[in-house]
Amino acid sequence: MAINLRDRGIGVILLDIEGTTTPMAFVYDVLFPYARARLGAYVRAHAAEDELRDVLATLRVEWQEDARKQLEPPPWALADVPAAARYLDWLMEQDRKSPSLKRIQGWIWESAFTSGELQPDLFPDVAPALARWKAAGLELGIYSSGSVLAQKLIFRDLLSYISAFFDTSVGSKRSVASYTRIANEFQVPPEQILFVSDVPEELNAALDAGMQIVLAVRPGNTPVDGPDSVEEISSFDEVT
Repeated sequence: MAINLRDRGIGVILLDIEGTTTPMAFVYDVLFPYARARLGAYVRAHAAEDELRDVLATLRVEWQEDARKQLEPPPWALADVPAAARYLDWLMEQDRKSPSLKRIQGWIWESAFTSGELQPDLFPDVAPALARWKAAGLELGIYSSGSVLAQKLIFRDLLSYISAFFDTSVGSKRSVASYTRIANEFQVPPEQILFVSDVPEELNAALDAGMQIVLAVRPGNTPVDGPDSVEEISSFDEVT
């Protein structure tokens, strides 16, 4: 389905990452296993650094809340670094959108991307679309549950096209308030923003905030039922 941005009055395009700009397999079969295999070694190697210590302090608060809720996180005695790594691994097993976990994952990936051990994997239509939209005067934003650092690593060769990156520091991707905050950051009415994602719950939240929405149907995505009457695209070539 062709979507004409000028006819829609769109000034900003907001993109999800996994399953929208990046194959789901790259995130779940490459990035996540890479970080998970290195969590323990990373935490032990950097435990004395102030930045990691601050993150572990926040992580400890998350652990205490999980313990209070009787979610049975792995035991973690105070100052037990290996236990912190076990809790991080447990959070990954739960697919938890933990800000502390996301920051540590980002640091691990940063080293791998810098060394060339990992390379970004974007759908072939992404780079041409970003260039086309930017040339047309549109602002582009990325909104993902991954940290801003991780987002910038994935788009490292396309940063000049992207105006803003958002992670869960603005709120849950399934919360209407998050999309309202993003619209405020761009200083445009929500109806001038087009949000593209493969997750119906995220699209519903953006729609309730007043944004226009499109469901990304990409190879490897799990089939879903989007919001009523939502438009679907399989390529950014359809958005002009």
